[in-house]
Amino acid sequence: MAAERGSRVRTAPGAGAISRRTALQVGATALATSALAVASRESGRAQEATPGAAEKADSGAMIDIGGRSIYLESAGAGDPTVVLVAGGGSSARYWTDDLLQPDAPRQMVMPAVAEFAHVFAYDRPGTYAFIGEDIFLPRSDAIPQPRTTEDMVDELHALLQAAEVPGPYILVGHSQGGFVSRLYAATYPDEVIGLVLIDAYSELIEDVMPPEKWQALVRLNQEMGSGVVPEIPGYGDAETTVYGASNAVVRAAVAASPLPPMPLGVLSHGKPFEISGDMQGFTPEELEAFLQAANEAQARLVPDGRFWVASESGHNIHQDQPELVIEAIRQVVAGVRNPDTWYALESCCQE
Repeated sequence: MAAERGSRVRTAPGAGAISRRTALQVGATALATSALAVASRESGRAQEATPGAAEKADSGAMIDIGGRSIYLESAGAGDPTVVLVAGGGSSARYWTDDLLQPDAPRQMVMPAVAEFAHVFAYDRPGTYAFIGEDIFLPRSDAIPQPRTTEDMVDELHALLQAAEVPGPYILVGHSQGGFVSRLYAATYPDEVIGLVLIDAYSELIEDVMPPEKWQALVRLNQEMGSGVVPEIPGYGDAETTVYGASNAVVRAAVAASPLPPMPLGVLSHGKPFEISGDMQGFTPEELEAFLQAANEAQARLVPDGRFWVASESGHNIHQDQPELVIEAIRQVVAGVRNPDTWYALESCCQE
């Protein structure tokens, strides 16, 4: 893929990557129809799972944010602080655990980042993870769903304040978590000094499509369950959002407070979503082109944004190719610590 003006494009090597693509989101604001279709199937798995089917000792703490508690983990030391914001329906285990090959785990994102920075990850209410057919249940207190992106930003800010997490922050967001991270940066601009967006949903998907295609995409997501709240047995509502519902809010927020120049890394999936035939007028190739265009547009939000295509990853790049996400975070951390390295590309592994 050719580099767009204002971005730097790399195709990530496939060394050590897992080729099997597994999307583990729950009724969230997915990137597009195919991601939501997988999410709908995973919602059914959550409803059928036996509570407590998977067990693992947790090393985090429950933080009271005013009448309810959020699960928060931390590791490492040093400035700047890195905050990992998981995708829709996904718990912090996506950053900490190898969900694809648990019997021979690789180095995953959070423990690797802890070797060079102070890093935090948390569970939004109703988020969980699967290993095979076993479910890791949510660890934060349940609340009624669906929710908005604005709700999630307010919650993250309350959590960071209540836990006295030192800022400013590098926010690392996957999928819906990338959308949350961008709205957080617009809402609290003094608190964010770097971003890593991992196959992130954004309002820009609407901008790269003809209006009739966008409306068709919204309708198709609605038909496939967007906004329908699954229940997790023994817990409560699974995290749920409505596809595209916060686009106007984020558009207004970023217009009022655009990102200032900062280290920004954007990663996009390299393996196309698996859709069959013509869905509401979309061919697989057409849908993929829209998704890639929206991801590249995010890399142009600031000067010298960096853009990678994860050649052997589906939507969950941090599980398929964790080494690539680790490297992207490492580069942004280096760019924040010494801005000259970012703009001179001295912290980038150039070919």
